[in-house]
Amino acid sequence: MALEVKVPVVGESITEVTIGKWVKKDGDVVSADELLCEIESDKATFELNSEAAGVLRIKVKEGETVEIGTVICSIEESGAVSKPAAAAPVAASAPAAKAASGLPKEIEMKVPVVGESISEVTIGAWVRKSGDMVQFEELLCEIESDKATFELRAEAAGVLETIAKEGDVLPIGGLVCKIMSVEGGANTAKPVAAA
Repeated sequence: MALEVKVPVVGESITEVTIGKWVKKDGDVVSADELLCEIESDKATFELNSEAAGVLRIKVKEGETVEIGTVICSIEESGAVSKPAAAAPVAASAPAAKAASGLPKEIEMKVPVVGESISEVTIGAWVRKSGDMVQFEELLCEIESDKATFELRAEAAGVLETIAKEGDVLPIGGLVCKIMSVEGGANTAKPVAAA
């Protein structure tokens, strides 16, 4: 299963960014939280780190200008790379695939990199509560740094579980919340190893 990496929200007034230097090349194996590339806006330069381990597939070249939310690369998670999708289900494996299709997948949402000199942020007002059903890209809460306020949006549709409370100070990469997302497909049958 390939994980799509999108341009994060880097500021309220910023609607597009320019892809700076790619630190990793297309086809490189990357680890979670490893620096992939730099993103430049008219106000600052930001670092984009890998959200998972796997093989990098670059979709946007250096120097291209793209809008916030654009998919700029994907990461083929190891294990899913070599496993081809079954074209025709075999009778014996059909019940197993059916059982796996409704398994929930827990997505951890962490504080994104919001600026080179920013090492921690304060959790602002939560728009959604723990236990709420949220949609993909829906606004969850605001994150405040000493320089600006940023929006944290859902990376998937599912049930929200808030971890950080309003007023909590978290480091970059700190766990803010989790989303229990339900996805179809047998690829969700494989349990994700706890980090």
